[in-house]
Amino acid sequence: MSRIKVLVIEDSLTVRETLSEIVRSDPELELVGQGADGKEAIELCRRLRPDVISMDMMMPVMTGLAATEYIMAHFPTPILVVSASHNRGELFHTYDALAGGAVDVLEKPTGSEADGVWERHYTSTLKLVSRIKVITHPRGRLLHLPPVAEAKTAQRYALAAIGASTGGPGAILDVLNGLPDSFSLPILFVLHISEPFGIAFADWLDSQTARRVSYAKDGDLVAAAAGKVVMAPPGQHLGVRDGRLRLSLEAERHSCRPSVDVLFESVARDCGPSACACLLTGMGRDGAAGLLKIRQAGGLTVAQDEATSVIYGMPREAALLGAATHVLPLGEIGPFLGRLPGSSPARR
Repeated sequence: MSRIKVLVIEDSLTVRETLSEIVRSDPELELVGQGADGKEAIELCRRLRPDVISMDMMMPVMTGLAATEYIMAHFPTPILVVSASHNRGELFHTYDALAGGAVDVLEKPTGSEADGVWERHYTSTLKLVSRIKVITHPRGRLLHLPPVAEAKTAQRYALAAIGASTGGPGAILDVLNGLPDSFSLPILFVLHISEPFGIAFADWLDSQTARRVSYAKDGDLVAAAAGKVVMAPPGQHLGVRDGRLRLSLEAERHSCRPSVDVLFESVARDCGPSACACLLTGMGRDGAAGLLKIRQAGGLTVAQDEATSVIYGMPREAALLGAATHVLPLGEIGPFLGRLPGSSPARR
């Protein structure tokens, strides 16, 4: 069996050599090149055609973000961002890279990890990311889509719940930017993103869209979030009970906290037919059973289609369960939701 070809891009010589040695030590991986900046990343990727790239963000000459955007636009390659999570600017670059097509993110080792733990996590993540069939910069595929169908329902809706995992940063941004200004339903959002990197994601998303985005606060009224986006905080489940947001530290679902299923199931119980929900790109099956609960409660349910999903895992599981009343390309989901009854002008 052929080995997985890995390109390591990192401006620190010490870190670069460490990562390269970890790759060399795994019999299933082959180190095909190293680079110290984004410009080298592009040149080496073009010449070596690796199966996966380990990409730093903050580098001289050209940042990892700029390199990621170029690579995903011209010769799409699975990219694992290996970056620090303690710097706000670097976090924002990481979110931009994920929205631009990078597959996953891994925090650089801090030195406090037990022997071999980070190394095993790094190599297993490289292998996983290398198997993902990436597409040309996701938004580039969404041009020239057919007209959006009308939502054929007389039901009026009280909230929208959205869940996403791998590929989710770019997907949620497309959905939010596809909504009309008049869309005023509260939007509750769960994203699978490793805890160190989730701390500023709501701030980043708020800077990318015209809608206010913030982390949920336990006990807040759902109705008070009209026209806004409320996210599950890192490491906490988000749910709804008696018209209020509820946060919890209950056990993980599908190895996830926050879990999309936890949100969707609570929405099904609390809102029933007045709920609409969307399950976007992601690995695994979190959210599929919860989406089915919402459909069984009379709500409207949407799953992203295979062609526009970075990973057709969670939406596929929903489709197999018959959980989605609509399966739509990513570019149609925002406009479709915008046509649902129950909206009035929303203001930022």
